[in-house]
Amino acid sequence: MTTGADTSTPGPASDEGFVQRIRANISAGNLGSWPVVIGLIIIVLFFSLKADNFFTPGNFTNILTQMAGVTMLAYGVVFVLLIGEIDLSISYVSGIAGVVVAQLTLAGSSHAIPGILAIAAAIGVCALIGLFQGSIVALIGVPAFVVTLAGFQIWQGVIQKSIPQGVLSIQDNTVNNVANYFFSEKAGWAMAIVVSAVYVASTVAGIVSRRRHGVAIRNPVMVVLKLVGIVGASFIVVAICNKDRGVPFVLLLIVAMLLLWTFVAKRTTFGRHVYAVGGNAEAARRSGINVPRVRIIVFMISSGMAGLGGVVLAARLSSVDLNAGGGTLLIDAIAAAVIGGVSLFGGRGEVRDALFGSLVIATIANGLNTLNLTQGTIYIVTGSILLLAVTLDTILRRRQKKAGR
Repeated sequence: MTTGADTSTPGPASDEGFVQRIRANISAGNLGSWPVVIGLIIIVLFFSLKADNFFTPGNFTNILTQMAGVTMLAYGVVFVLLIGEIDLSISYVSGIAGVVVAQLTLAGSSHAIPGILAIAAAIGVCALIGLFQGSIVALIGVPAFVVTLAGFQIWQGVIQKSIPQGVLSIQDNTVNNVANYFFSEKAGWAMAIVVSAVYVASTVAGIVSRRRHGVAIRNPVMVVLKLVGIVGASFIVVAICNKDRGVPFVLLLIVAMLLLWTFVAKRTTFGRHVYAVGGNAEAARRSGINVPRVRIIVFMISSGMAGLGGVVLAARLSSVDLNAGGGTLLIDAIAAAVIGGVSLFGGRGEVRDALFGSLVIATIANGLNTLNLTQGTIYIVTGSILLLAVTLDTILRRRQKKAGR
C-alpha cells in the first residue's frame, strides 16, 4: 500500500481528464488492483445474501485469522514473482519453522528457550534455507523451478524425520498468542487512531515534498478518496472486531508486514533493483545492478516470510504434525499473489496485491464452507479464479507490449 500522492510533472499531461486517464490505463493494460477489489466486493455481497451467518463479526474475525498464515507466505512470494522466478518450497519451509518453534519450546526438554527467541530462530533458519536455494539459482544457474521443487521434497522429508511421534504440541504462550491473542476494545481503537494518523501524515508529507520540487498533484480527488477510505476502513474494521473478541494480533502482523515490505519494494534502492531485474535482468546487469545478489536476497525474503507464516499456522493449532506445510498451502500462497495482480512474468505488482488475493481466497473458502459446500467445490472455484487471473495477466502483458511499441 503506497502512501504517496498521485503526482506528475506540470504540463499538458497533468490537465488530462480523469476519465481519459482511466481509458488510457485500460487500453495499456494498467489496471492495478481494481479488478481484484471489485471482485472481492462482489464475492462479499454474494455470500452475504446467500448465507445468514456470513456477514457477522465472529465470521469476519475468523476470516482474518484463517488468512494470516497464507498472507505471510504470499508477501514473500511477491518478491520472487517480481524477478520472474518461482519458489515451490515455501509451504514445507513454513512447516520447518513450525517444527523449529515446537522443538525449541518443548516443555521439559533441556533445550527449551523463550518463545520470542524460538520464533526468531525459526525465521532465521528459514532465511538460511532461502540463502542456500537462492545461491544455487543465482550463482550456479540452476532454474528456480528445479531448485525449489527439490526443496519441496527435501523439507517435506525433514519434517517427516523430525516428528517421529507424529505430532508436537506447542505449550509456550508467547508462540500460541501469535495467532490466538486479541486486543482489548480500547487498544483496538488506539491502533485505528495510530494507523490513520501515520497514513495521513505520510501522505501529507509526500504531497508537501513533491510540491517543494515543483511536482503537481495529478489527481487530488483520488488522494482525498484514498485518505478517507483508509481512515474509514481502519475504524470500521476495529468496530467490527470489537463486536466479537477484539482486534486479533494477526491483523496487526498483517498490516505491519504490509507496511514494511511495501516500503522495501517502493522506497528503497533494493526495491527498485528488484523491479529492474524483473523487467529485464540483462539490462539491469549492464546498468550496474548486482543481479545475483538481488536474487539471493529475494529468495531469503521468500523463505523468511514462509517461516513467519509457518509460526502463525503452528500457533493457530498450538501444534505441528506430519502434514505441516501440506495441503493447498503452496497453491494458496502463490495464487494469492497472482490473483491479487502480481505478474508471473516479473516486473509488475505490489505487496498489497498479496493481501487482496489472500482476502479473496479466504473469503471464498469461508463463504463456501458457510454454505456447507464440499472441499472439492472450493478447489474448483479457487482454481478457476487463479486461471482467470493468469489469463488476464497474459492479456494485459500483451497490451502493454503493444502500447510500448
